[in-house]
Amino acid sequence: MANNRNVHVVPKGNQWAVKKEGNKRATSIHQRKEKAEKRGREEAKKEHSELIIHRKDGTIQGKDSYGYDPNPPKDSKP
Repeated sequence: MANNRNVHVVPKGNQWAVKKEGNKRATSIHQRKEKAEKRGREEAKKEHSELIIHRKDGTIQGKDSYGYDPNPPKDSKP
């Protein structure tokens, strides 16, 4: 059963980590951000949660929701 924990793609030194909220350790470590985002999406879909992608400086670049959203956005990403 899913715990609905958000999944973050965060910088870790010169690499990228996929980390679920509440976990001390990363789920996975990747050399390229694109690979980390792909794995993060898989985990967020499995958890029915939100994927939060960070920039190298730690700020949030974007979010994607893979759970139940009672108020989905009316616009779409290009």
